[in-house]
Amino acid sequence: MNTPLAHASSAPRDHWLLGIAGLRLLIHRRSLLAGIGLCLALAASLGWLLIAGTHDLTLWQALRAATGDGNPLHVLLVRELRLPRLVAGLLSGAALGAAGCLLQTLARNRLATPGVIGIDDGATAFAVASIVAVPTSLAPTALALSGASTAAVLAFALAAGGGARGYRFIVVGIAIGVLFGALTNLMLARADIDAANAAYPWTVGSLNARPAQAVWLLGIGLALGLPAAKLLVRPLAVMRFSDNVAIGLGVDLPRIRLLTLALTVWLTALAVAVVGPVGLIALVAPEMARYLCRQHGVPVVNSALSGALLMVLADWVGRTALAPVEIPVGIIMAIVGGPYLLWILLRQPSRTLT
Repeated sequence: MNTPLAHASSAPRDHWLLGIAGLRLLIHRRSLLAGIGLCLALAASLGWLLIAGTHDLTLWQALRAATGDGNPLHVLLVRELRLPRLVAGLLSGAALGAAGCLLQTLARNRLATPGVIGIDDGATAFAVASIVAVPTSLAPTALALSGASTAAVLAFALAAGGGARGYRFIVVGIAIGVLFGALTNLMLARADIDAANAAYPWTVGSLNARPAQAVWLLGIGLALGLPAAKLLVRPLAVMRFSDNVAIGLGVDLPRIRLLTLALTVWLTALAVAVVGPVGLIALVAPEMARYLCRQHGVPVVNSALSGALLMVLADWVGRTALAPVEIPVGIIMAIVGGPYLLWILLRQPSRTLT
């Protein structure tokens, strides 16, 4: 009789080989345990953040309020203030973490994140333009997608000969990001004070009063994008080697690169349309996932979980550290994420993605 662990003895080291209904599934042990740990940490954090704040609630009060029952003040705190922020932070952090993992693997460079190569700045510039010139609730999402696509196309076109790999691609992306950043500042300088205030959250990264339509679109986009990213894990893992080796193993390089870039743009643009440019999530979350997994692979799911955890915790710190003054989540990530990333890089300076 076959049991789920019947083939475990023939699995490679540090893996489980599960056999179920004639199918075999090879699972990296540490990656699975890391994913379970991140899920538990995320669930605990979400429960804690739902009840903790300037006005603390019990878990039972928070659960009743989430269903619309109980004290009207508790219902207001949970359903109108805390729960929407948690959902927006969870989805946007997961999208940015997965996008960062995909782009780093595609470029074989740990600095190649959507924020570094200008995709964040392109999405932000177009989102700000939608606030200043086309003040509708759905325009930021649509134009953020257009801006991210424009930045990605420009980065690949201007880095001709270098493709998506090497420091030429990084330098070109940085230049594009600077240009889009200057365009954003120019639009804000010429806009009236009300439009500039409305566009401000998209320039620093904030989860305060996010548009419900954009959050719904992000949820749908992540539900479609994360499984698609998981399907790209195997060819991307092969593409960490030379192009000749990848081609010899049957990988369609142009197709996989195009799909990976399109998926990165999709996830980044939808996240930026909700939270703004919080680029360090896409930089730190994949590092965190790789450190926890200790595997030379593409931990896209664990990167998404790490990004979600980092985002909701950073937002909680921003809300409570100097309450009643709120610090945007983008600033918190810059303060906390920068030193953390330097520690990772200095602790393992020889580690690469190749």
